[in-house]
Amino acid sequence: MNKKIPIKTESDLLFARQTAKEIMKELGFGSADQTRMATAISELARNVLKYAGEGSCSICEEQDEREMGIKVVVEDNGPGIGDIEQAMEDGFTTGNGLGAGLPGARRLVNNFDIASEPGYTKITMEIKRARK
Repeated sequence: MNKKIPIKTESDLLFARQTAKEIMKELGFGSADQTRMATAISELARNVLKYAGEGSCSICEEQDEREMGIKVVVEDNGPGIGDIEQAMEDGFTTGNGLGAGLPGARRLVNNFDIASEPGYTKITMEIKRARK
């Protein structure tokens, strides 16, 4: 199952979180992994709303006979992240927040990648687990 959810409002953020949790539950992920991905989506979608105004969240199943996985891609056409390395430091913020968003999201998932330039940011996150 693949879903692409526009992120334009707080309600969209909540829908993206819930969609990821439902897909993960269907795949067999436990509630802790579901909550970790939902939290990571919240952090990134809030950044989309705050800095870009709108974007999207794509949620994709990735599974085979040995592994189950979920990949989430959050994209926007905002100003971009000027210094990714600095943005990934705990406590760094360009806004009024705690600076926990990007590094916090990275800690919640297995794989985390950022591609950013002025006018476009794409963050890819994955959680994978071996099948039982």
